[in-house]
Amino acid sequence: MQKGYIPRVLGLAPNRHNRRKDKRFFLWLTVAALALRLLFVFRFRLIETDGFVYGDLARNLLQQHVYGLSTPAGAVPIYFRLPGYPLFLAFIFSIFGMEHYTAAMLVQAIVDVGTCFVIADLTRRTVGASAAKAAFLLAACCPFLANYAGAVLTETLAIFFAAAALDLAIAALQKQRLKFWALCGAALAAGILLRPDGGILLAIIGGYLGYILVRGAQIRHTIAAGALVCAIAVLPLVPWTVRNWRVFHRFQPLAPRYANDPGEFVPLGFKRWAKTWIIDYSSVDDVLWKVPGEAADAGKLPARAFDSAEERSRTEQLFAAYNQQLDISPELDTEFAALARERIRRAPLRYYVWSPALRVAGMWLRPRTELLPLDSHWWRFLEDPHDSAISILWAALNLFFVGAAVLGLRRISQIRYAGMMLAFVLARSLFLATLENPEPRYTLECYPVVLVFAAGALAPKKDWND
Repeated sequence: MQKGYIPRVLGLAPNRHNRRKDKRFFLWLTVAALALRLLFVFRFRLIETDGFVYGDLARNLLQQHVYGLSTPAGAVPIYFRLPGYPLFLAFIFSIFGMEHYTAAMLVQAIVDVGTCFVIADLTRRTVGASAAKAAFLLAACCPFLANYAGAVLTETLAIFFAAAALDLAIAALQKQRLKFWALCGAALAAGILLRPDGGILLAIIGGYLGYILVRGAQIRHTIAAGALVCAIAVLPLVPWTVRNWRVFHRFQPLAPRYANDPGEFVPLGFKRWAKTWIIDYSSVDDVLWKVPGEAADAGKLPARAFDSAEERSRTEQLFAAYNQQLDISPELDTEFAALARERIRRAPLRYYVWSPALRVAGMWLRPRTELLPLDSHWWRFLEDPHDSAISILWAALNLFFVGAAVLGLRRISQIRYAGMMLAFVLARSLFLATLENPEPRYTLECYPVVLVFAAGALAPKKDWND
């Protein structure tokens, strides 16, 4: 390893005395970061439906060599979940024992500490060494990142690979070396195999290379870099696509939009109706996740779900029909679709502009307590002051991170490659606006960029780009 590599990555001071102080800073913060993540692993761990689905896929991969879910007749192949996270769990289970979710969480805790170092390096490259220390402090103490180490979900790994892909892309742009582009492509590939929306970052990095190409700078190198990063990022999807074609006779390079099996009915009318009024996570928790399979209480619908007393009555009748069968039939879905069309016709701006904007704002700004045993209706102070107080504290902490990042925009002209990082945040936010389920976790892949800009706001400007 090249001499001085580690000090440069960590942004350590050049003289020996200050470097010793910086090493202690990173050492103790690393211990604190790991302790915070272990707290969530052992005190607030969470394994819900998605986690058990991933675990079942991993177990069947190991025991029956089938990428599918368990049934009385054996494992049945599926394609509504990409294989990245099940492969990770299968690797953990093969070493520590079947369904050893604690081991998976412990590995995720270590990976998330690694994410702190990646964010620090990203900040060092784009802002400066002092800001890198601030970014490491923010990332190490960020409970929103740490929280997901204790959940059997893709978030911890997806955030790591998003941060790594950005860091490697910027390293490649600075050093003009193809090996960094190859590593960037590998990080993007891992992110896409974890979540299909990982392709957004590939599009942003590819678009930035296209921008460089249009400017006419280093044409041959830029073309080679773009071809290399795209080929490596997409290559792992080839065997997955071939497998889906052979097993299901469908061209499916990614997971289906609604996580449905081939031929499974998707109630698009109901989902479109939900998008006419859902703007917050609590509505997802109250209604959307209960359909199908559980009784849904129309009394929990907010006032914005109706434009008139007549519409409220029709909606309640549809919910009563659903509760009799606990499923959305094609006929019932047609009724919801008609209701959605009427609501959109009456207020098109509400459907196409205001509701999507409010969903994105909610994902960015609401209390990030979705993994904690707290009431999602955080504003009900009189009913549950304990949960409301904790939720407000977490909302304030989230507002601190986001607010500091916004303040960092004042220095945007001094942040290297700020345009590419902001384009990623904007593109991902626009994509999230199209979803009917505004879950705050979907914005966490943007948090490495948030922490870079927040660190830029907190670090003294005289120490920038040192």
